[in-house]
Amino acid sequence: MPLQDPDAACRELDRCLANGHAGVEIGNHIEDRDLDDEGIVTFLQHCAAVQAPVFVHPWGMDRSPRLNRWMARWLAAMPAETHLSLLAMILGGVFDRVPGRCASASPMAAGRSRSGSAGRTTPGIAVPTWWPPREHPPSHYVRRVHVDSVVFTGVALRVLVDTFGVDRVMLGSDYPFPLGERPAGEVIRTAGFLTEQDRGELLGGTAGRFLART
Repeated sequence: MPLQDPDAACRELDRCLANGHAGVEIGNHIEDRDLDDEGIVTFLQHCAAVQAPVFVHPWGMDRSPRLNRWMARWLAAMPAETHLSLLAMILGGVFDRVPGRCASASPMAAGRSRSGSAGRTTPGIAVPTWWPPREHPPSHYVRRVHVDSVVFTGVALRVLVDTFGVDRVMLGSDYPFPLGERPAGEVIRTAGFLTEQDRGELLGGTAGRFLART
């Protein structure tokens, strides 16, 4: 989507849907503009109006030389981009303006955001004045988010399911990127804490219902 031009992006979305696509995928920022940028919000509102699902994937990671070792750009910077996108949507008020239900997100973001927004004080450290006022705490928006299952371990999957719920987690592969789960869904299939019904939801049921109602 040409998100640098909201009107063009809306037209391109309509063209894609008219040609049989189920939805679209976008990056999580345009240069220094996050998902709470006014133009991107306009596009997301149009997606909601025509019930088009939007998958958000991080890209354009920090180019710091510190990330040139150990695939750190993939292992550290990409998860950070995902976390930043969720913060932008929550604290930037996107979820208050867009009736959307889908994003790829970090289960750690809600708790850390709640802690930061609680107005806690530390002796000798001024309370931040830049924290945007929100009608609801960050945890309020957890049920507005769908996430993928590419977390690689059963322990992490359990945190994901406990945070968002079985009905908010969808099978993910991360294909064709180099760190995707191979074979896709293996952690779901082998996680001992899941019931067979849960597995069915994560492997397709949740995604099927989401796509059917968007």
